[in-house]
Amino acid sequence: MVATSPAIRLVRLRKVYGQRTAVDDLSLEVPRGCFFGFLGPNGAGKTTTIRMMMGLAAPTAGEIELLGFRLPEQAVEAKQRIGLVPEESLLFDRLTGAEFLEFSGRMYGLARNVARERTRELLELFELDQEGGKLIADYSKGMRKRLAMAAALIHRPELFLLDEPFEGVDAVGARLMKDILLDQIRRGATVFLTSHVLEVVERLCQRVAILHEGRLVMEREVGDLRGGGESLEDVFVRVVGGAKTAAGLDWL
Repeated sequence: MVATSPAIRLVRLRKVYGQRTAVDDLSLEVPRGCFFGFLGPNGAGKTTTIRMMMGLAAPTAGEIELLGFRLPEQAVEAKQRIGLVPEESLLFDRLTGAEFLEFSGRMYGLARNVARERTRELLELFELDQEGGKLIADYSKGMRKRLAMAAALIHRPELFLLDEPFEGVDAVGARLMKDILLDQIRRGATVFLTSHVLEVVERLCQRVAILHEGRLVMEREVGDLRGGGESLEDVFVRVVGGAKTAAGLDWL
């Protein structure tokens, strides 16, 4: 691993499903210590890209490098340093929240006593300490997202891959999660985030990229958007082809 290498480096990444190209010739670099927003309309290829970085989908072509490690050759080394929150939280419903967190810590190589202590601290941090003994099957969607975030943090990763982490989370829980992620940026970690809530992305992220029909159509510093007088929503709608309105329907 080269400490000065980008946190994420994608080179001409491509993923084809049958006759459909989900990701098309995507090249992207995310510097370390950056809060990076990865945006696009539904079906643009965002989740497919993250699944390839997670090792859950094999690229049709191209290169993936995370924290200086090449995938798939060095996938184990990379995954030890990555925190994942997929769009659909991959949790074990028949475990309690506390059991799942301790299991996650052990999977990342933490000693049992360390995993247990961090589990206690994370449950308290995410306001789940009263729910730690409850089966995950009985958790709400927002609680599941908070637990998934806690599991992503337990081994103090250098890179976070987060696919719609705030979906289904109430305002208090979302604020807590945002503050924790900003703290991780301050300690030098990198966050790669997808979200449909553009106002959240604009407030949190330093840099954004927009994907449309599998291709990268824009990458820019968020500060440059503000300097140009456009909101992120304005830019997003413009670069993905505009939006229909109700003006053409007489009855509306």
